[in-house]
Amino acid sequence: MIFPFLTAALVSFLITPIVVKYAKALGIVDDPETNKHPKVIHTKPTPRGGGIPIFVSLFATSLIFLPLDKHLISILAGALVLVIMGFLDDKYNLNPYLRLFFGFLAAAIPVLGGIGVSFLTNPLGGTINFSPIISDLFAMFWVVFLMNMVNMGAKGVDGQLSGVTIISALTIAALSLRFSADIAQWPVIILAVVTAGAYSGFLPWHIFPQKIMPGYGGGTLAGYLLAILSILSTTKVGTLMVVLGVPLIDTGYTIIRRVLSGHSPVWGDRGHLHHRLLDAGLTKNQVAILYWLITAVLGILALNLNTTSKLYTMIGVGMFVGGIILWLSRKQ
Repeated sequence: MIFPFLTAALVSFLITPIVVKYAKALGIVDDPETNKHPKVIHTKPTPRGGGIPIFVSLFATSLIFLPLDKHLISILAGALVLVIMGFLDDKYNLNPYLRLFFGFLAAAIPVLGGIGVSFLTNPLGGTINFSPIISDLFAMFWVVFLMNMVNMGAKGVDGQLSGVTIISALTIAALSLRFSADIAQWPVIILAVVTAGAYSGFLPWHIFPQKIMPGYGGGTLAGYLLAILSILSTTKVGTLMVVLGVPLIDTGYTIIRRVLSGHSPVWGDRGHLHHRLLDAGLTKNQVAILYWLITAVLGILALNLNTTSKLYTMIGVGMFVGGIILWLSRKQ
């Protein structure tokens, strides 16, 4: 586990400044003077394109430490679609619905490669078994769902996404270690630590003051990999929902708010929890660290909860986050 993690971190750390150096030539520098979108919070021109070094790290390290089977090929192919789409979005600001289409395309590739959700544990007891078609559809929608929820809810400030992804991936690795007697779980463990390593190498360049932003590619790639890992690690979808409870619930509230106000749910605004925390006086560093700490606490809880307790925890997190959002809304 140590060598895949360190290799991925080193590759990402070395490739990221190259992307930063050539970002202007590639046309992926985000200038707040010309990009007047309400969600923009950086104050000086900053490169996008963080998905590029993260993908290079993932690709290179996976080829070294993992068997090149149909699962890995399909995972990397789907990731490549996201990174290409992310680069085009960083350069041209694509329509959100076009991005959503390519997100489904990327998610369909690993599903066609044999990665599906065959069952879910019922919080009230027993299991829910899926037919092959439902298994594939559920897996594809789960991947697309998590891609967008992570990209929207965990990518607001410098360093936020990287830290949340690292903690979430390591939680999945720790979970899979419990099933390490099953040799099929070892590739999952390695892929999880490679994911954590890739974002760890990116973190020093992403932490405040950020030298580069993850961009749409880096954000969706994080959700994509975590969703795939949650499926492969004995279908622990519920565990990941607990770990990512805050960004998932925050994004859920945000989508509902946009729909009720007559706006498109996929067009960004300045209403996420991280925006409200900034408006309340917290610094970008403080917001990022707060998200890391909450994710770590929920990760530790998730590793020690049964299915029913995970459901109650999600309800509790939902009520807590909703209360915080309501309190900040009235305060501001």
